[in-house]
Amino acid sequence: MKKYLLSIFTLIIPILTFAQDSTADQIDATFKKYTGWFVEGIFSEIPFTDTIKIPWVLIVLIGGALFFTIYFKFINITGFRTAIKVVQGKYEDIEKHGVDSLYGDQTPGGDVIETMKNEGADGEVSHFQALTAALSATVGLGNIAGVAVALSIGGPGATFWMIIAGLLGMASKFAECTLGVKYRDVGEDGTVYGGPMYYLTKGLKEKGAGGIGKVLAVLFAIFVVGGSFGGGNMFQANQAAAQFTKLFDLTGENAGMYFGIVMAVLVAIVIIGGIKRIASVTEKVVPFMAGIYVLAALIILFANFTLIDDAFAAIFSGAFTPLAGLGGVIGVMIQGVRRGAFSNEAGVGSAAIAHSAVRTKYPASEGIVALLEPFVDTVVICTMTALVIVITNFDGGFIEYGVEIKEGVEITATAFDSVIPHFSIVLTIAVILFAFSTMISWSYYGMQGWVFLFGKGKITDLVYKVLFLFFVIVGASISLGAVIDFSDAMIFAMVVPNIIGVIMLSPIIKKELKKYMNAINKKEEAIEDGATDLTEEM
Repeated sequence: MKKYLLSIFTLIIPILTFAQDSTADQIDATFKKYTGWFVEGIFSEIPFTDTIKIPWVLIVLIGGALFFTIYFKFINITGFRTAIKVVQGKYEDIEKHGVDSLYGDQTPGGDVIETMKNEGADGEVSHFQALTAALSATVGLGNIAGVAVALSIGGPGATFWMIIAGLLGMASKFAECTLGVKYRDVGEDGTVYGGPMYYLTKGLKEKGAGGIGKVLAVLFAIFVVGGSFGGGNMFQANQAAAQFTKLFDLTGENAGMYFGIVMAVLVAIVIIGGIKRIASVTEKVVPFMAGIYVLAALIILFANFTLIDDAFAAIFSGAFTPLAGLGGVIGVMIQGVRRGAFSNEAGVGSAAIAHSAVRTKYPASEGIVALLEPFVDTVVICTMTALVIVITNFDGGFIEYGVEIKEGVEITATAFDSVIPHFSIVLTIAVILFAFSTMISWSYYGMQGWVFLFGKGKITDLVYKVLFLFFVIVGASISLGAVIDFSDAMIFAMVVPNIIGVIMLSPIIKKELKKYMNAINKKEEAIEDGATDLTEEM
């Protein structure tokens, strides 16, 4: 494996060196010529008035989130406490072995416990590992740069609508991730294959719509592979390389390529091990990098605690009575909802791929865990970023509301530096870590789509992984604006087949939720009656 990778890197270095100097613009122009229609189609806007235009994909995302919130009786609120308990492992015993086998009239004996050990639930990772693997793909540049861009266009009020998008997105994540576990495939070696491709085919076939399901699944698989190469890979590598070379003032024309090679090697070490290794890395990296970022934000907020109420007042008033020139209430709402929805990817279907690998007998248990993602990503981290920017910008100077910015990272870095000198260095490291974790998670997403299209096998896996590593270097080496635009469009194109399928399968999700909640209630009753919790014994 190492010999193959070394040979590939040796072959592509001269190609990339040439590309940097002579072909980047040609590739960009050619790609835009043939794919521009697709990008424009995905991100086209529906005009409601002369000044208000809403991207149709955003309407699908938020419309789906509203439907799931109402249909599942506000699971984003009622299921929150249960989600925390599940992540803590409170119900691990019933999820592994089923509540009926654990709690009967009597406490099971040693022989029964041994039998249960051998008949545990399918899956490769824990609830916490699945959560961090999925979070690693969503927590990133959207939280650091995207929030600053939203505020620059919509002002402080955009934050309020960003929070609303996050709260609504919790229901979407619950729905799609429940289906991800429900309809996953488990190989003979225990490897899990899951995601929208599988619940669209198997789930819709059960409902007599197998033909539609197959078409939607193939479309989704194509989109997720394209998205993994671009928005989940090249864009991340490009931004990480730009931040790294800027931090260390590397002006050499091949600096980006060399950074890309190192990044590709590190990514290779992780992704060759599959979801288990990806999960073992993300469960350490995600809490660490998110912890540092949140801690710095808290330091700034505590240092300016007298301004926190003023910041929230500006956010709330700006949501309904925005500053002049920001597009009115609807304009501010669009910016907040757009950034919130795009940041947490709720409804895109990507997270269902990571969550499908969890060890559990109850699909709804993972759906409930997944609803924490938009809360952490958008309601907590994005809101903290917004508060820091609003508070540190009360005197003005580094951001003018109503004027769109392109480099959101720089604005966020300036806000942090104003209170914690040189924190931009730490922020650069965080950006690189965010990019790395996003790439390894999206490699798994793309792999699942690739396997669905081309079949399961070691050669199939190897081809995809080599291609993915190649695009890591490409992304870091040359500027491919049109390619990245196309890849981002593919990520959001995933919304269409996914939302259609999840809405059609909503009654099945409701049944799974009822089944899991009954199991939890039965366990709680058994504990009250004196039954032994077997988690420690097993």
